Amino acid sequence: MAQTQAKGRALVIGASGGIGAAVHAALVRGGRFDEVLATARSPQVEGWLTLDLTDEASIAAAAQRVGQGAGPLRLVFDATGYLHGPQGGPERRLANIDADTLAHQFAVNAIGPALLLKHFLPLLPVEGKSVFATISARVGSISDNRLGGWYGYRAAKAALNQMVRTASIELARTKPQAICLALHPGTVKTPLSDPFAKSGVRLQSPAQSAAAMLSVIDQATPQMSGLLVAYDGTIVPF
Repeated sequence: MAQTQAKGRALVIGASGGIGAAVHAALVRGGRFDEVLATARSPQVEGWLTLDLTDEASIAAAAQRVGQGAGPLRLVFDATGYLHGPQGGPERRLANIDADTLAHQFAVNAIGPALLLKHFLPLLPVEGKSVFATISARVGSISDNRLGGWYGYRAAKAALNQMVRTASIELARTKPQAICLALHPGTVKTPLSDPFAKSGVRLQSPAQSAAAMLSVIDQATPQMSGLLVAYDGTIVPF
């Protein structure tokens, strides 16, 4: 990662998912960090940390473990997210809104990342470039919403964008070279997005999306902190 004073360490949260696994693999392969850490809700890889996004005690414990490591933490990449699953999926109409599904959308897409900000931003170094990046979505943009639908997912990602923006302001007061980013990964061929991929929409592989987002992170400056940035480097309006 450019503009760092030392290689330091990187952490991928949600490294067992499609995008998370691709980001983790790219970071390990790139060799730009002294150590690449990873978390998963149920780790299947030796050395990975357990982190359940819906359990703050789990987040705090993982942060404590990371904080005990040697070397500055230069990158935290949050690759978690929920669009559909056993708890429900995107709503087409107001009549489809379900309180439990809505609560789960916010728990995973907004509250969980907010708790990551709470526990991991204090671990970023005071000097030198460092980045906290989290997966958001273009559909979380209020000004860009022209199709409607997807109430819970849109609203939760909009809340996430506000969390990142607000955290970036606080972070800049004590760590002016640190950066908080919300990233739009594009439409990626993963189980999360496969059922909703439309004909004619450009699909990226997880590896392509990961490489593009890591390039955005590499080129990011403190002036970009708090923004929603697409995989191609364009700024997505809130």
